[in-house]
Amino acid sequence: MTRLDASDLAHRLGRQAEAVCRHYLDAGHRQGNYWQVGDARNAPGRSMFVRLKDSPKGPAGKWTDAATGEHGDLLDVIRENCGLLDFADVVAEARRFLSLPHPEPESQATKRVSTPAPTGSAEAARRLFAMSQPIAGTLVEKYLRQRGITALHGTGSLRFHPRCYYRPDEHSPTETWPAMIAAVTGLDGKITGAHRTWLAPDGSGKAPIDIQRKAMGDLLGHAVRIGVPGTVMAAGEGIETMLSLRQVLPDLAVAPALSAAHLAAIQFPLSLRRLYIVRDNDPAGDGARDSLIDRASAARIEAIVLSPAMGDLNEDLRHLGVDALRVGLRPQLAPEDVARFLSLAA
Repeated sequence: MTRLDASDLAHRLGRQAEAVCRHYLDAGHRQGNYWQVGDARNAPGRSMFVRLKDSPKGPAGKWTDAATGEHGDLLDVIRENCGLLDFADVVAEARRFLSLPHPEPESQATKRVSTPAPTGSAEAARRLFAMSQPIAGTLVEKYLRQRGITALHGTGSLRFHPRCYYRPDEHSPTETWPAMIAAVTGLDGKITGAHRTWLAPDGSGKAPIDIQRKAMGDLLGHAVRIGVPGTVMAAGEGIETMLSLRQVLPDLAVAPALSAAHLAAIQFPLSLRRLYIVRDNDPAGDGARDSLIDRASAARIEAIVLSPAMGDLNEDLRHLGVDALRVGLRPQLAPEDVARFLSLAA
């Protein structure tokens, strides 16, 4: 890549500066026209400032660490945050990031709140996601850890809303509960819908309500995307199920489709050559599996089914443990993916 190409890539990242910071520097927060964090490796703190908008002082994406005197652009943030040594890998990661869903900057979301969005629409989903916050240190993180899920890297598509509206039916009053908000996106990264999981106020589990999960927006063919797919990815139904898979396959991109019907219709990235289909042990899961295998085969994509020992992979993780989950999945993987993706860490 030439210096001009690298400069252009840094400029493109600068146009999405806030989204870059929310993804790679989620230990920080927005402070006016800057993102404030401890350092380029995402340590908590306030000494590093990333410019979020072009100004007379410099372009968006430029940063300075007041504690060390270091400075750079968003390519440097990606390098430091991901621990990359080869610049080609930095470029590849930056290009992958530019295909992820990018939450709209707060100022843009604020400009549109005066015009109500139709209930349940894709626009309402985008606004809900925009007004939610990163999950680090929130009840969402606590809830997921209660379910044995601690590998939360690459989860920029998940957010937390402290008072998300809940109404069981049209005749009931509206309530508010804390909720995990998941962005549903198309292959182009555009948010088309959102999924809400209402949580107990202490994060110990789901809220004690009749309907604990609801989706909104345009969902068919789309999914919650965690990680960036290359030639290999996994798709399944539930968010917790797919995050459980990442406990032992931490670098594998996953796509929770939120239901068996939507799993069967999920769209394939053009680069995809192998698809792991994570099934739940129920008849609906079997039907989705068969439909997805047929579609993948027609697209010349190898389809491999991953099956849980219990009802789903999160049950395996919680009741059998991470070591048992790793042992159970290893023989189901393609041999080359064992070395590429399977984590040997406890």
